[in-house]
Amino acid sequence: MVIDMLQFGTDGVRGRVGVDLHDADVARLGVAVAREWPGTQIVIGHDGRESGAAWLAAFASGVATQGNVVVNAGVVPTPALALAARDNACVAVAITASHNLWHDNGVKVFAPGGRKLSDDQQRRIELLWQSSDAVSTLEPVGVNAISPHVAQSYVAALTRGLSLASFGGREILIDCANGATSTVASSVMQALQIRADIRHAEPSGRNINDGCGATHPQTLSAECAQRGVIGIAFDGDGDRLIAVDEQGHVVDGDCLIALAAVDLLDRGVLTHNTVVVTSMTNLGFHRAMAARNITVVTTDVGDRAVLVAMEAGGYVLGGEQSGHLIHALHATTGDGMLSALLLLDVVRRSGRSLSDLASAAMQRLPQVLRNVRVSVKPSNIELLLADELQRERALLGNDGRIVLRTSGTEPVVRIMVEAVSIALADEVTTRLEQVVRSRT
Repeated sequence: MVIDMLQFGTDGVRGRVGVDLHDADVARLGVAVAREWPGTQIVIGHDGRESGAAWLAAFASGVATQGNVVVNAGVVPTPALALAARDNACVAVAITASHNLWHDNGVKVFAPGGRKLSDDQQRRIELLWQSSDAVSTLEPVGVNAISPHVAQSYVAALTRGLSLASFGGREILIDCANGATSTVASSVMQALQIRADIRHAEPSGRNINDGCGATHPQTLSAECAQRGVIGIAFDGDGDRLIAVDEQGHVVDGDCLIALAAVDLLDRGVLTHNTVVVTSMTNLGFHRAMAARNITVVTTDVGDRAVLVAMEAGGYVLGGEQSGHLIHALHATTGDGMLSALLLLDVVRRSGRSLSDLASAAMQRLPQVLRNVRVSVKPSNIELLLADELQRERALLGNDGRIVLRTSGTEPVVRIMVEAVSIALADEVTTRLEQVVRSRT
């Protein structure tokens, strides 16, 4: 994906290192962010991929030209940075490409207070980033030694701030995706007396998300079934998770949100009896929430869109099928580790197995997701395929759904089809894929 104009995507900035984005681009972004918040301390961390430290230094060099104080948080989960921004009224920056492989990297920015950037803030920063005035002669600067405070505060918030009782030696499996949660998982689990078998927690710079983590739960699933324990898989920067039950079944974000919604409803703390999800959420989720008289607000894809809707309505729970869960009673952004602990707490309080809880929470409609790479992203994919979509939607009727969208971070058209059978969903997806390929 060649970035012709320096701009934000669905969630921050992301691209191929040295191809789409260069150190100089990151440094200039540092200038722009510092100019948006003059005189404000800026905390920067990364997720452990090969280019992370260099991009952290580049961003810091841009910030330094504006005189802002920089704190180097080292390798920390993205939610730890959001927490720092919330508690210290500072700006926080995560150098991460989330679930992408090592050759990609990106930048996520949290405003003071721990919120992701508003549209207006993004536009102002983009203009500063793109302007010739923002291009300074950027000399490399020495980055301060890594401060352990950000990681320590995050661990404390999870282990003491949630007021969770000890889990008394409960056994689970954890997959850290060779990413940012590798630095905190052991401390969190030990403090809560969880016997966690932690794997993929040795970042080499190039092994992040490589056949492991939330995007690849297959190995974890097989071992959970064999050992009869719950598994938790994080993505590279730790802002999302996928769970696995004791029988080895994957419990995705839709089901995790359903479980959390029902628990909050039963405890009388689901504000306005409402939950916020995206257009990719399974139709089975909507039917399950309707059965419990829980209102569902649907947004565009991206946890930033979910957060905007949650803040506008004063809602306390939202998220995405991919595993971003936002528990607004405890955090300002998606947090995989937080969501994992709250899930384990639900299981403990219920006295039931996760497999039992998950099967009761919702029944998924068969769903096919397919990514189609394109040379040029169409500006309006729904309009481009209007006739075909009308025919396919009529075929599915009320027992199916089609979501067609272009990715905000990759040269990809994403096709999602739900139907009464996996065979029908696959047939519809294949026909739409062929049309996309012929027209893009």
